Amino acid sequence: MQAKTIGTVVATALLAAVATQAVAHHSGAMFDEKKEVTVSGTVKEFQYTNPHSWLLVDVKGKDGKVTTWGFEAEGPSSLTRAGIRKSDFAPGTPITITGHPMRDGRPAGAWMKATRTTDNKEFNPLTGFAVKKAAE
Repeated sequence: MQAKTIGTVVATALLAAVATQAVAHHSGAMFDEKKEVTVSGTVKEFQYTNPHSWLLVDVKGKDGKVTTWGFEAEGPSSLTRAGIRKSDFAPGTPITITGHPMRDGRPAGAWMKATRTTDNKEFNPLTGFAVKKAAE
């Protein structure tokens, strides 16, 4: 009976450890969800990969220096369901993108919405909307 109890405790501990790692992997703790950052630039690369995709954007500062910002989103299957394809953001595409910034100040964030400035089409990986905005 004691061996069965020890086995149950060990199995429970292993399951808890695995579950904690899985939750930690998908944690958004590195992003400040109380803040938003919006930058404009050109797409450097769209890493349309699992488990998370990254949209890399080259942003030119007032001093002329270019900084590459990275915006994280879900993987390709989730982005496809949201109406976002890799071809929507070819290198060189001018965009304005908004996200929750990194807490540590690095130039990165969690992608909330991006607008392709050539046609004002807005892409939102969170709600799944890909809409063309009315001309202002």
